[in-house]
Amino acid sequence: MNNILVPIGTSPNASQTLQYAVDFASEFGAMIYVMDVFNVTTAVGSLANVEEKVAKSSKEHLKEVIDQTNTKGVEIKMATYNGDIIDGLKNINKELGIDLIIIAPRSNDIQEGLYLGNTSGRIIKQTDIPTLIVPKGTTFKPAKKILTAFGSGILKKSSILNPLIMIKNKFKSEVSLLLVKRPGYTEDDLKVNTALMDLSSHLTITENATTYLGVTEHFQKEQPDMLCVFRRKRGFFTKLWEKNTIPKSEFFVPIPVLVLSVKKD
Repeated sequence: MNNILVPIGTSPNASQTLQYAVDFASEFGAMIYVMDVFNVTTAVGSLANVEEKVAKSSKEHLKEVIDQTNTKGVEIKMATYNGDIIDGLKNINKELGIDLIIIAPRSNDIQEGLYLGNTSGRIIKQTDIPTLIVPKGTTFKPAKKILTAFGSGILKKSSILNPLIMIKNKFKSEVSLLLVKRPGYTEDDLKVNTALMDLSSHLTITENATTYLGVTEHFQKEQPDMLCVFRRKRGFFTKLWEKNTIPKSEFFVPIPVLVLSVKKD
């Protein structure tokens, strides 16, 4: 794990998310890129340097957040982008190769009832970059128990699991697998990818209406430090394909959630 990206918005808790990312990155010897996105359209006849001024202000904001963080010797670089955040993330990923995005569940301007706000929800929904969702105020600690939940054991590429494998190996984590049989499941869904099986000696199969309900049922029993799920069009965050926000009534766990990408399934 070499490059970690932390999108920085207007949240007063941005430095907490960055501190978690720094503590996490220091374990892997990774570099952090903090990114701020703005949207300035310069009309004909307006000042030509408006974008430049906004970019400068954006970098000053990033520097303020970094200055509130104990960087622990981790190299942090700043990046700004004029335009849509998803385009910005895709561009920086194409240029640098981002191994992991670390975000908070929602920005400060979203009502308390939401787990994922519009921006964080779009990042989960519209990018293929592995993402770690870290609850506000979470202090970093090595994940010793990771619950990996899925509704289908089919993985087109075993490399999808690389972030989970790196975390498991670094922290000597115990990984437990939870296969949730949902309405309409197929026999192929029950055939668990061998690379996924190799991560754990413990597989639990349960039956529920959604993967999340399966997680809820087993969460207290497992008491994991981290939840790992897959980004699929018909998977864990199904609601994200209908809208970007996710209410806490539909999903909430008080621990970091690692979202791995399964493309075009």
